[in-house]
Amino acid sequence: MFDLNAIQAAIRQIGCDGWLLYDFRGQNLLAQRVTGVMPQLSRRWFYFIPATGEPKKLVHAIEPAALDHLPGRLKTIYRRWQELEAGVGQLVAGAQQVAMEYSQRNANPYISRVDAGTIELVRSCGCSIVSSGDLIQQFEATWDDEQEQTHFAAAALCRRAFDVAFDFIAEQIRHQGKVLETAVQARIMQFFTDHGLTTYSPPIVAVGPHSGDPHFDTRPATDLPIERGSLVLIDLWAKLNQPRAVYADYTRVAYVGETVPERYATIFHIVAAARDAGIRCVHDAFAAQRPLRGWEVDQATRAVIEQAGYGDFFTHRTGHNIGQEVHGNGAHIDGLETRDDRRIIPRTGFSIEPGIYLPEFGIRSEVDVYIDAQGRVHVTGGEPQSEIHRIRV
Repeated sequence: MFDLNAIQAAIRQIGCDGWLLYDFRGQNLLAQRVTGVMPQLSRRWFYFIPATGEPKKLVHAIEPAALDHLPGRLKTIYRRWQELEAGVGQLVAGAQQVAMEYSQRNANPYISRVDAGTIELVRSCGCSIVSSGDLIQQFEATWDDEQEQTHFAAAALCRRAFDVAFDFIAEQIRHQGKVLETAVQARIMQFFTDHGLTTYSPPIVAVGPHSGDPHFDTRPATDLPIERGSLVLIDLWAKLNQPRAVYADYTRVAYVGETVPERYATIFHIVAAARDAGIRCVHDAFAAQRPLRGWEVDQATRAVIEQAGYGDFFTHRTGHNIGQEVHGNGAHIDGLETRDDRRIIPRTGFSIEPGIYLPEFGIRSEVDVYIDAQGRVHVTGGEPQSEIHRIRV
């Protein structure tokens, strides 16, 4: 629900004169989510929310009612490009600093949804532009009560999916001596379908050296068998197949046999210790009511792996925001690929998923963390994996 008072309070809190929302043909998903404007519109629209006062609208004559559902009686209709440019100037008249879906130097591409030319146009009107990243967090990345419930429901089912996959591996090896990665992937997808889950992409099932590729693409062309003595990594993500549901996303590792080789166990315990350091960082900050930013959690997690001498083998950020997309639009747990300065705020969820990726094998342990409305920290999807799972055959 669009809450003008809450949005204007947030604009004043970050010290801006207003928030200028803009879209063209669905390019700015964030503006669509905040305003509820449909992506099918064919012409450019602007909606300016001042820190105080009445919002203003700029729409094309072909789609004059595009923003009528939003607060604000002041509407300018343009036809010619000259009228568009003049209309933008009228929207931001008197404002010195406005927020847009922009990230300086494209440091955070999840926020950078407004093209450079439009940024130039707004700046030519005498405004400086700052990122709307923290505004987006509050009004697009937070989960409401219903979405919170969809996450916990998906989390429970995803946890069951691992048990189904590991049991399937054991059964197939007992009867056939081996099972292909793609067969396990197909079994997980069948479980998702049977239990009302959907996903944008099938899970990763990676054995041996494939597990050393963080974004391995499980497919027939590269299929390897899982058999006795195999280390297998499964990364799966899914959400309830209903509107506005949010994802759950987890990674677990297993070994086919009675005794896990020491090399695998050693690397796993380093990764698990890093994961737990990240979780502890979040718990401590919220217990102390201390502001916490995404890069800080990445730093706490990454330090454990670096101190163990494997820093060069942890090749990605520690985690990502989770929302209606598995990689959502709130604060990421990232001090590596970007320095995410956005605060971790209540009603947002994110992954913590450190990994060590060696040529012969890789280990990753992924959990989801959710901060509820009261600032309580939840690690979802069951207890974090404490040991490599043993698949007994």
